[in-house]
Amino acid sequence: MSSKRPPALFSILAPRLMKWRSKSNAAIYRATGGRIGGHELGIPLCLLTTTGRKSGLSRTSPLIFLADGARVVLVASQGGLPKHPMWFLNLRANPEVHVQIRAEKRPMRARVADDAERTRLWPRLIAHNPRWATYQSWTDRVIPVVICEST
Repeated sequence: MSSKRPPALFSILAPRLMKWRSKSNAAIYRATGGRIGGHELGIPLCLLTTTGRKSGLSRTSPLIFLADGARVVLVASQGGLPKHPMWFLNLRANPEVHVQIRAEKRPMRARVADDAERTRLWPRLIAHNPRWATYQSWTDRVIPVVICEST
């Protein structure tokens, strides 16, 4: 484990708190079409809906995103925790997802960016949300970049 990670992130409560916060934010976002809950620290959020790889149920996560033309780019940082977020594991198992930006909902296909794409996108992503660079420094895993494209 990285010694740079704040001690609070070693707590078993950290993932539970993130999950509770995500569920609450997704409900508010959905109910208001993103007017409330549509930003985190001034950065726009989308709702990503995946299919649970074990349950088969729809799972929705509010995520910071970067628009790249018609594509939506996501970062599976999970706040620098050592494991990938569940939404990432779900979309690897079933790449058919739905993305909601404000009130607009779109079916999309998600894929992990290859090394060249990640290298090209990472500086733009860090400029968009500098916390991702911090999170990368807190973990030994390479934080995946996910590209969602219209189906």
